Amino acid sequence: MIALVVAVADNGVIGRDNQLIWHLPDDLKHFKSLTLNHPIIMGRRTFEAIGRPLPKRRNIVVTRQADWQAEGCEMAYSVPDALETARTTDEGIFVIGGGEIYRQALPAADTVYLTEVHHDFEGDTVFPDLSPLEWREETRERHEPDDKHAYAFSFVTLRRR
Repeated sequence: MIALVVAVADNGVIGRDNQLIWHLPDDLKHFKSLTLNHPIIMGRRTFEAIGRPLPKRRNIVVTRQADWQAEGCEMAYSVPDALETARTTDEGIFVIGGGEIYRQALPAADTVYLTEVHHDFEGDTVFPDLSPLEWREETRERHEPDDKHAYAFSFVTLRRR
């Protein structure tokens, strides 16, 4: 399985200035439960925004910088290279961003774990459109705003048709 894990605002925005715009603790828990003990693939800028390798995961970072390295990470020069590196295990592979990495990995993905953030945000990074002709909704779980979550959101699982 190759899955994209992403949180997307109603208007398609996923970030601004290489950062998430919202803070949804339950989404972070959901992300952790999906990706723990699995390989994760991310772009260099996403890795730098996180600031460290995510624990109990095989961190594979895509970069064009030949001299780039980070302790606790494996490096790949392209998304196909990263997918091939991750395939050395029989586990699911999780692509965690950013925008360009999602675009390049989408054709290879069979699953999208989508958190829909029910609000419009200004941002500079958007997620590619997912055609209902190619993707079917398998599950949906809505969460209303509360004292820890300023915005309503839904966990949605999409599978390639």
